[in-house]
Amino acid sequence: MVVLSKAYKSVIDRALQDIKSYGLSASEFGIMDVLYNKGKFPIQQIGGKILITSGTMTYNVDKLEQKSLLRRIPCTEDRRVVHAELTNEGRELFERIFPTHSASIHKAMSGLTNSQKQEAIALLKQLGKGVHEHDN
Repeated sequence: MVVLSKAYKSVIDRALQDIKSYGLSASEFGIMDVLYNKGKFPIQQIGGKILITSGTMTYNVDKLEQKSLLRRIPCTEDRRVVHAELTNEGRELFERIFPTHSASIHKAMSGLTNSQKQEAIALLKQLGKGVHEHDN
């Protein structure tokens, strides 16, 4: 557990440092990533994609909206649902920063070969599934 935690902390610290250099929090970046890839999306479901609480979600959607990077769109079929969508400014920012961010993450992971990365992914997935299979 200690080794896994230390490796995660090293990688996430590098990722957070990079994200902060763009004036965004990790949650804001994650929300923008979901919206960039999914398009208009229910706000209530974004948090589950990036593992943040509804309170954190609302706070960060408010911040992104104040920065004119996303907009809220009420659902016409269900008044309880509100969608979020990147504005043109949000899309342009994400398209500008994502390649550099991706390169930074790849550099942080350069201690492993591509085959080692694939093996690590498979092992970590297996670890996660194994935890849930043995919950009983």
